[in-house]
Amino acid sequence: MLTKAVRGTQDVLPEKVHVNQFIEAAMLEIARCFGFKEIRTPVFEHTELFTRSVGDTTDVVQKEMYTFEDKGGRSITLRPEGTAGAVRAFLEHSLYNEALPQKVSYITSCYRYEKPQAGRLREFHQFGVECFGPVGPTADAEVIALASEIFDFIGLKGIRLELNSIGCPSCRPAYHEKLADYFKSKRDDLCKTCQGRLERNPMRILDCKSPVCSAIAQAAPLMMDSLCSECLEHFEGLKQGLDDLGIAYIINAGIVRGLDYYSRTVFEFISDEIGAQGTLCGGGRYDGLVEEMGGPQMPALGFAMGIERILLLLEAQKVALPPATACELFIVTHGENAHNLAAVLANEMRAAGLVVDFDLMGRSVKAQMKHANRISALYTVVIGDDELEKGQAGLRNMQSGQTQVIELDKFVDSFMTLRAKDATESLSQAVEASLFDN
Repeated sequence: MLTKAVRGTQDVLPEKVHVNQFIEAAMLEIARCFGFKEIRTPVFEHTELFTRSVGDTTDVVQKEMYTFEDKGGRSITLRPEGTAGAVRAFLEHSLYNEALPQKVSYITSCYRYEKPQAGRLREFHQFGVECFGPVGPTADAEVIALASEIFDFIGLKGIRLELNSIGCPSCRPAYHEKLADYFKSKRDDLCKTCQGRLERNPMRILDCKSPVCSAIAQAAPLMMDSLCSECLEHFEGLKQGLDDLGIAYIINAGIVRGLDYYSRTVFEFISDEIGAQGTLCGGGRYDGLVEEMGGPQMPALGFAMGIERILLLLEAQKVALPPATACELFIVTHGENAHNLAAVLANEMRAAGLVVDFDLMGRSVKAQMKHANRISALYTVVIGDDELEKGQAGLRNMQSGQTQVIELDKFVDSFMTLRAKDATESLSQAVEASLFDN
């Protein structure tokens, strides 16, 4: 059906889009304060980029990617996540030769063929950061602090941080052997996908969504018990760093994340208020990914934050965010000359940063006033032949009902002065009311 969105996608309508804009702007600004600069990468990449980086044993690669062959016979995939594209850009443009660390942030649309439900769409949006260069746990704590600051700024409550370490190439092979030995005794009970993972990457079984596999995984050996001394020291350093920053956390040895490129630190920010899809943010280290993709040895880390899930939690917690910018002035006109003047005045005032509108539908004066009320215009002014002849018009404050006569040839300056005066008085009244209430 042409008039229905594709399943798993959604529209963001004008009356709600300001919420998206507010939190996205906050994310980028907070990241900027941490030294991260925005990067923008293509919505599709060569398929091999994701099979090499995300991992061919993951659900994302095996089941969820939107992959197609273009007209040149190349295998192309819509990005299922943001890190791979950021790493590819880091390598293609030789950013490793620039001053380190290289810190980038982004807001992207991503695409995965999953069963749609609340908090899980086939087209979804993420805010993410990637930090290339630092090897120590202080960088891990900083990235986690960035995510925590975003949640605090937009007013979300009851979010818990869970941490784990999944080791490094030095200690993980021995753990894989322990894990494989455990799961081999349960092979017949595993789902077919996990039976295939058993030989290639048994850690992927820990992330399986099958209830049976999840139950079996509960008693599996823990990576935390097999960490080498360097990984253990790194994890202890991260915990100390978070303690110093006053960021509370829980150790969850079951976190492995859903992508193969992670190493050492993995973390998630989780809410219990939006159902099954409660992971708002997930990230960690991927110290071997840049080298795996053909670049130099380069420690790196980052996270991705689900914007739709944050919106769900904002709604569930009824968080009060700044309202959408209202129409500051609606110019009501009667007659062609007044209409032409309204177009000129509106253009001048818009150039000064004001939200100004006037009638484009040929409505009557009465209908224009109704429309001004409908769009919650803060002020209205009626301009007709009489006003043009006198060179004056009455500016009405739609909240107080007060009307003040202003000169048309000084309209823009007069309006801005009056607007500032009313705003100051409103603020003073609000402060007085607050003091009185207290």
